[in-house]
Amino acid sequence: MDHLETTVRDALGYVIPVIEAIGAAVIAAGVAIAIGSYLLALIGVRPVTYEQVRLQLARAIALGIEFQLASDVLGTAVSPTFEQIGRLAAIAGIRTLLNYFLAQEIERAERMQRQGLLAPVDDEGPVTPPALRRLTHIRGVRRPTVEVPEP
Repeated sequence: MDHLETTVRDALGYVIPVIEAIGAAVIAAGVAIAIGSYLLALIGVRPVTYEQVRLQLARAIALGIEFQLASDVLGTAVSPTFEQIGRLAAIAGIRTLLNYFLAQEIERAERMQRQGLLAPVDDEGPVTPPALRRLTHIRGVRRPTVEVPEP
């Protein structure tokens, strides 16, 4: 049994860094895509909303966190010590909370998107905050604008 445990531990020594790298790559790709989407929206090539960009980024972060958590679980899969279990519990708790709040943000943004409350990202004028858009959408009040002096 000791030989099998050593073999599994050695194999996990190769697998865990790969899974961690996948998680990091997913997050990095999500950041790059979100930045690209935002920049394309600013120059007017592809109009997207600020919330859509945030939604893209949040999904990538949530998926990356899942890979990172999987690598942590695998790290303690073979005869863990109490110290490793405690560390895993702390890491899993933090990542689970982060993932929960990201899921809440994703759900809120998707709901706003379905209701048509998202304004496109552009540099032609200020974007009304979501709370004000919701109020103006519901009450039919004219949206406030801010005059920005040109330099």
